[in-house]
Amino acid sequence: MTDQQAQNGDITPEILTRAMKAFKKRLKLTALDDDSRLGHGPFSGGSTGVFAIRPPDQFPDEVWEELCRQGKLRHSGHGLYALPTTTRDRSS
Repeated sequence: MTDQQAQNGDITPEILTRAMKAFKKRLKLTALDDDSRLGHGPFSGGSTGVFAIRPPDQFPDEVWEELCRQGKLRHSGHGLYALPTTTRDRSS
């Protein structure tokens, strides 16, 4: 995404889709990295402690705000974003 697109407020559905894909990939890699620490092996059980991350820098803040407005992300404060929780997520 170019700076001019961000300045014009031209956030297309394609940009939002690419940003969401990049966010999910970074979240997954961050969780895998956290799980690989000593004492957190893949067979040790339990879920990862990573719930919110700083989104990829290649997209401007307006993209992340728009994804929050659409309900696809949740702002967690201090520049961190998380996937929205659902009742199904909380019960497992």
